[in-house]
Amino acid sequence: MPVLQPILQIRQTPALIGIDADPGTFSITQPKAEVNITTTPGELSIQSSRPELTIDQSRARAAYNGGSVLDMNKRIYSGIQQLYLQGLARKVEQGNRMAEFFKAGNTIAEIYGTDTEPNSFPEPLGPASYDNVDIYFDTKAPEISFRAAQVDIQVERHRPETEYTRGKLNIYMQQYASVQYIPPEVNVQM
Repeated sequence: MPVLQPILQIRQTPALIGIDADPGTFSITQPKAEVNITTTPGELSIQSSRPELTIDQSRARAAYNGGSVLDMNKRIYSGIQQLYLQGLARKVEQGNRMAEFFKAGNTIAEIYGTDTEPNSFPEPLGPASYDNVDIYFDTKAPEISFRAAQVDIQVERHRPETEYTRGKLNIYMQQYASVQYIPPEVNVQM
C-alpha cells in the first residue's frame, strides 16, 4: 500500500480595495448683458417768412380821380403856369397881327372873332395808361436747420460665474487579505 504523505493546505484570500467615486461637476452661468439704448431724436426746423406783396396804385388813382390833394394841386399849379405861358404867347401873336392890320386876314374880326374857345383849366388827373399799377412781390428763402439724431448705447456685461462641486471619493477595504493554514488530517489508525 502506498503511503500518503500529509499535505498542508494554505488558503489565501487576496485583499480587495473598494473605490466609490463620483466625478466632480462644473456649473458655468453667465447673466445676459444689460443694454441701455438712449435715442435723442433728430430735429428739423424750417422758418419761412410770408412773401410780401406790394401794390402801388398811386398812378392809377391819379388817372381816375386825381390822386391825393397834394399831387392834384401840383399838377394844377404846373398846368396853370403852362396855360398862362400859352395864353401869353397867343396874346402876343394876336398883338403882332393887330400891328400889321394892313395885311389881308388881319382884321379885328378875324383876329379876335375866331378866338371863341374858352381858356381851358389844367388837367387835374394824371395820364391814363395800362400799366399804372405797380406790383412788387418779395419772397425770402426759408431758413432750414437740422440736428441729426444721436444714439447712445451703454452695454454692461457680466463675467461668467463658474462653480465646481467636488466629486465623492470613498476608498474602503472591501475584503481583507487572509491566509488560512489547514493542517492535514492525521490518521490515527495505524
